[in-house]
Amino acid sequence: MSDERDEDRHPGLAMLASALAGRPVAVAPAGAGEPPWTDGQTVFVDTSASARERLESVAVQASLIAAGSLAPEIVGDLVRHSRLTKRYLAVEGHRALIAIESLLPGVLGGLADRRTGSRSDSAATSLAIAAGKETLADPPVVFGVIRPKKVLAAVGRSAQQADQETPGHVPRRRDDKQALEELDDGEVDDTDDPDLFSSPVGGGGFLGKWLKKMLSSARKTGSGGGPPGADSPTHRINSATRGVNAVSSLASASSEEGADIAAHGFTYPEWDVARKRYRPEWCTVREVEPRVKASAPQGIDSAIGVRRPLARLGMGLHRRHRQSQGDDIDVDAAVEARVESRAGSTPDESVYLDSLRRRRDLSVLLLLDISGSTAEPGSAGRTVHQQQREAVANLAVALHDLGDRVALYAYFSQGRKDVTMVPVKRFHDHLDARVSRRLNSLEPGAYSRLGAAIRHGSAVLATRGGTSRRLLVVLSDGLAYDHGYERAYGAADARRALTEARRRGTGCVCLTVGASTDVASLRAVFGSAAHATVGRPDQLPGVIGPLFRSALRAAEVRRRVA
Repeated sequence: MSDERDEDRHPGLAMLASALAGRPVAVAPAGAGEPPWTDGQTVFVDTSASARERLESVAVQASLIAAGSLAPEIVGDLVRHSRLTKRYLAVEGHRALIAIESLLPGVLGGLADRRTGSRSDSAATSLAIAAGKETLADPPVVFGVIRPKKVLAAVGRSAQQADQETPGHVPRRRDDKQALEELDDGEVDDTDDPDLFSSPVGGGGFLGKWLKKMLSSARKTGSGGGPPGADSPTHRINSATRGVNAVSSLASASSEEGADIAAHGFTYPEWDVARKRYRPEWCTVREVEPRVKASAPQGIDSAIGVRRPLARLGMGLHRRHRQSQGDDIDVDAAVEARVESRAGSTPDESVYLDSLRRRRDLSVLLLLDISGSTAEPGSAGRTVHQQQREAVANLAVALHDLGDRVALYAYFSQGRKDVTMVPVKRFHDHLDARVSRRLNSLEPGAYSRLGAAIRHGSAVLATRGGTSRRLLVVLSDGLAYDHGYERAYGAADARRALTEARRRGTGCVCLTVGASTDVASLRAVFGSAAHATVGRPDQLPGVIGPLFRSALRAAEVRRRVA
């Protein structure tokens, strides 16, 4: 039976696995009589087991992926040590489930043994406990098994595939591959919200089909072309074909000819994956006012389709006093009722506070990649840039109409000292024809130092957003590349920048629209941040609801912990 047919048999389980693991994960039948297991990319389950047992098995295996339990440096110590592997699973399985318990469906709430799982705070600690001499109970049958050789083989295949997809590129060293895994830091996964599975677009609908497409090894486009190479000259746009306001020219334009470039810049660190440490004050980011074409369209299209799945996001608490029922006591009303009772009067029984999510309390920064690679042909006969520009316009209009605070920045780079952010719309700007003309004047060019752009976008969101809930939405083809910012290095830095933002309580969503970038490359860049690939802008409504809810839920958990 083909992989595609296998996935068709398990669409709901594949959705659950991907949501909990924080990255696309397939679900396939295990061999007859085999216990459940995973190689980190596919979860294998016994098709003869009950629906509940299959659900539990998928949740356990996906939690191992999410919690870093299958990292190569850990699994490598388990090869040819079956007893140690079994004892490790007996501890780590419970720890991994506890790490993602906020994302588990309610029916799986009691799957983890908190007493056992709380003994460990990382996969390394679980391995140390397993290597000790104390008696440990066997893992539950539903935990399945860990197959170290299978996990390491899958990691090796992914690395080999990534190297083959980069023509002429120096093969990645093994420590680079492990460093990319290390960037997740075993943290609670920021993935799809459990609401994903009750969504009317889930299951056999569009979202289910989209997830199956995302799980395939490569996504074809209408053009039939391969992915634009991160190390190829496609990141440069020939001056003869550039528009008069190509953004790559802004960095060197004089004030008389082009944008008004601020004299000062913002400096940010950069993650050096080879040395596993930061380079402090390594990148300089400047905000550059955009030039507007006289011929740029100024209409703002309707975004009703995108608005609907976002309508319930970012709702702040509205407190209603003196209610007949609620979730807290209204102290003033209770005191007055007590006084009336002591005075012999009949007290008012409306002494409760009721909390309703009615007030919008969300600031969103949309970060648009306008590097040269987005000028490549995409799906539906249009370039990636054209489709991502349409998608970001629809998102901006939808969020603005719902009452959220919205900012829109575009970015490109020409070296670490020249990362340019183009403020198409700042938080205080009105969403009007001027914003539309600025957006439609943008043209792709230069390179993409994605990590620096994410750090600046996150900083702008935190300092100027003005709300407790924050969401950073990156629209990019996923090709992080610049001078001295090679593919593996750039991917690691972008992953680290997203992790930094999420740790500060900012939700992160990454969207790729119309590009042919393969799933493995996107996973290397976006890591465990909620991300999705869609073929056309009109497919956004089917995926953004679950993704945005997932990112906001994870961010809220971070803020409570902090």
